[in-house]
Amino acid sequence: MKPMKVFYSTRQNALSPPGGFSQSAGKPALVVAAWRALGMPMEIVEPQPATLADLCRAHDPAFVREVLACRRANGFGSTCPDIAASLPWTTGSFLSAARHAAATGEPALSPTSGFHHAGWDSGGGFCTFNGLMVAALTLQQESLVGRVAILDLDRHFGDGTRDIIRRLRIDWIQHYTFGAEGIGRNGAGEWLADLPGIVERTIRRCDVVFFQAGADPHIDDPLGGVLTSEQLAIRDRTVFEVCRSRGVAVVVNLAGGYQRPIQKVVDLHSETLTQLWQAHAREIPVAPASVIVRT
Repeated sequence: MKPMKVFYSTRQNALSPPGGFSQSAGKPALVVAAWRALGMPMEIVEPQPATLADLCRAHDPAFVREVLACRRANGFGSTCPDIAASLPWTTGSFLSAARHAAATGEPALSPTSGFHHAGWDSGGGFCTFNGLMVAALTLQQESLVGRVAILDLDRHFGDGTRDIIRRLRIDWIQHYTFGAEGIGRNGAGEWLADLPGIVERTIRRCDVVFFQAGADPHIDDPLGGVLTSEQLAIRDRTVFEVCRSRGVAVVVNLAGGYQRPIQKVVDLHSETLTQLWQAHAREIPVAPASVIVRT
């Protein structure tokens, strides 16, 4: 397997609001450092920031301009310039990864969070702009895809994604959101048993899969997770193996995760990378560990 491409810029990071519940604004740097430490062949690719036109494909233009100008609250509920400056880069990271996956058929990673609660003209739940929908709409406009699957396995309902799909009357996106299932701890095993079929149905006839590999379904997450560490690994392995068997490229992002200390969340994201590598490198000799940085 070729080195896995990670679309990352230091400009994706921001200082998390003081006293805030979510630490995701600064999570990309922590996750990339942990991924490097795993020693798997990996190529860091500098993404292009999302343009104003890109963002406005999925959002009301007035909303986009006001947030970027710090005249309207972002998804963290603040008007922090540091967060506003990072937003084109977080969405740009995912868009760049999606372009690569759609063009090459290779998996790609975007160490980003904060997408699926962002609707057409509003943010919330630590989400400001919906990079999933920006990427889907941009790839279709660029004729890179016909159909897109959004496999949202974050713990929470992707209400912003649904809002944009309905607002724009989109019928070429297959959207599955784990948060709509209402699964408790007693139902986790049954859901995992059903997951191969869920993935098969969601990705059918799609050209690319956007996988929200959230860490917040973990049973120790303060926002009500239901899966053990082992079950989360099975979740990720299932997604990657089904997508590979069907020849559909997958784009991975981090989504949520709120355990303290944040290293617990970072460790779960590292396991996701491990499962991706194993799914694509099985029965293939692992090349010497290396990290390539391309700017």
